[in-house]
Amino acid sequence: MKKVAIITGISSGMGKAAALYFKEQGFEVYGGARRIERLVDLKEQGIHTQSLDVTDAISVRALVDRAISEQGQIDVLVNNAGYGEFGPIEEVPIENAKKQFDVNVFGAAQITKYVLPQMRQQGSGRIVNISSVGSNIYSPLGGWYYTTKASLNMWSDVLDQEVKQFGIRSVIVQPGLTKSEWSKIAFENAKKNLVEDSPYENMLDKTEELFSKITFSEATAEDLAKVFYRAATDIKPKRRYYHSIVDHGMVLVARTMPNTYRAVLSKMMKGI
Repeated sequence: MKKVAIITGISSGMGKAAALYFKEQGFEVYGGARRIERLVDLKEQGIHTQSLDVTDAISVRALVDRAISEQGQIDVLVNNAGYGEFGPIEEVPIENAKKQFDVNVFGAAQITKYVLPQMRQQGSGRIVNISSVGSNIYSPLGGWYYTTKASLNMWSDVLDQEVKQFGIRSVIVQPGLTKSEWSKIAFENAKKNLVEDSPYENMLDKTEELFSKITFSEATAEDLAKVFYRAATDIKPKRRYYHSIVDHGMVLVARTMPNTYRAVLSKMMKGI
């Protein structure tokens, strides 16, 4: 019997690549995104697609119920849907910050609540939560995004402790910079969030330039799809998964030597 995976946010980037890769590896893949018009090619390749808004409980429940009714099981949930609400903490509207949490944290929590009863009945299952190295490292203007990813990490760790008694595991994947639309969208959001004559305009320019220069650890969406798959299928799952030793190393430095990380970041910003 084929295994079944639900993957959120499959219209582009890592989510789309993951849907295709899991399908290639023999999974029945269910997934969705808000931009349904971008799912046509995935449907043609045998992926079960539908409109999905992770902040809408009805939309989420429809996807989970469909997978269970058609396949009778859910082996893997990949919580990939998310985005970056960049901008100065002082200027980002609180409603935008709340939306960031609704998508990146509460969206993952909502769909997980719906799949857990099925996984518990099966006595097995894997929840793969797509976080970021940004849950440990940081830069100016990403405060709300980084906070959601740090929250997702803690949420996943607590969930793992609660559900492993049922044969279910919850793990985190921490991608670094990727060759995708993510940075472009994040800085478009940052510019929208600047108030008129913002005192942070120069900082935004410097931070955007900094991101454009950090290319040594960039991974393709296809690279990350394979990391997602390892996290979903390893017999003995790890708490954290990384694409490269560079990504892992940066997290270790930020976590164990926070003053060193802060000094290096400040020096890099001054050098631009």
